[in-house]
Amino acid sequence: MSASDDWRRRASAVVAADASTGSKRPMALYGPTSDEGAPVHYVRASGCRVTTVDGRTLVDLTSALGSVALGYAEPEVTQRVHEAAAAGHVAGLTHASEVTLAERLVDLIPCADRVLFLKTGAEAVAAAVRLARAYTGRDVVVGSGYFGWLDWWSTGPGVTAGASADFVGVPFDDVPALEAAVDAASGRLAAIVLEPVVERLPSATWLRAARRLCDRSGAVLVFDEVKTGCRLHVGGFQATGDAGDVVPDLATFGKALANGYPLAAVVGRRDVMAAARRAWISSTLASEATALAAAHAVLDRHAREDVCARLRLHGEALCDTVREAMAECAVREVTLMGLPQMWFLRFGGDADVSTRREARFLDATRAAGVLFKRGAYNYPTLAHDATIDDAVARAAHVGFAAVRQLDDSEGR
Repeated sequence: MSASDDWRRRASAVVAADASTGSKRPMALYGPTSDEGAPVHYVRASGCRVTTVDGRTLVDLTSALGSVALGYAEPEVTQRVHEAAAAGHVAGLTHASEVTLAERLVDLIPCADRVLFLKTGAEAVAAAVRLARAYTGRDVVVGSGYFGWLDWWSTGPGVTAGASADFVGVPFDDVPALEAAVDAASGRLAAIVLEPVVERLPSATWLRAARRLCDRSGAVLVFDEVKTGCRLHVGGFQATGDAGDVVPDLATFGKALANGYPLAAVVGRRDVMAAARRAWISSTLASEATALAAAHAVLDRHAREDVCARLRLHGEALCDTVREAMAECAVREVTLMGLPQMWFLRFGGDADVSTRREARFLDATRAAGVLFKRGAYNYPTLAHDATIDDAVARAAHVGFAAVRQLDDSEGR
């Protein structure tokens, strides 16, 4: 038995669902038809590489599900975290860096007058929804995107029907569906919550429709910037030219804000955020100092250089490398989608065929030394520089050749 298999067995015996992060479960990482020996646990992460319990070092394109943009164990971030920990990272009072970090975010994010810190993106979006409901005195939320695991918008085992009864989901960039959902909510609409990027940029019509519908009804427009903040722009998607003249009332940030340290933020208009004085939102470790220190280090890096422009360049280089390998292997029905800063591969065919093709690609590329993300997204970091292009090119070529071989064997 390999070390990876042994650790997977041990985890299955004591960790619920094999991993505490759902997206890091073996099934989520690799799919149902992947190799049994695929690594699930690591012992070291540095730059853009991870070392598994088997002692293998892989180039990692997942970037910790997008939460790392500067690179793993980035020295400046690590030093600042060590200093904060040594000074006592939590107490019965609020650390002063909560105030200074909030001041910086207010300066950087277009919609931000006030800030509330939490630990996860899921918490932040749930808090934004609670603020919107408290501010408006209404209950219905219309949303488009993925907002985490909490009950207010979820369905499935363990979620009562009433928990998400006041949430209405609509497809991304579908203006008629959005208008219909808002009309159906009538005077009960509290908020429209949107992930501004879902596999592609939104249309201006979509964003303006959401803004118009909120303005007309007195509802709150919320942007979930957990993925896009400090990646497309330090101030989030709303600070890019692609957002046009649309500014949300509230926005949520997380992931790359603290380069992988647990920190999230709700930011927004003064009057809407004032509802936090009435709506009880409290998390014991919301503003512990190590994550705040990490976020300060991240913002310092953004202040010194255009981090997001570099991420785009690194992403473009990776995408070009993968497209070239795809063309060289003449593989059919595989599409590279998304933005350079957050991109993914879609494997054609019906559900079963697509799953097998993707798993074959992931197994082959991992064996060749590169960890690609299953589904969306692969994320570049500042550590993904030209030195890894050759490694990604070789692995992608091996992966697409394996998919082509599978297609040929199955007569496609």
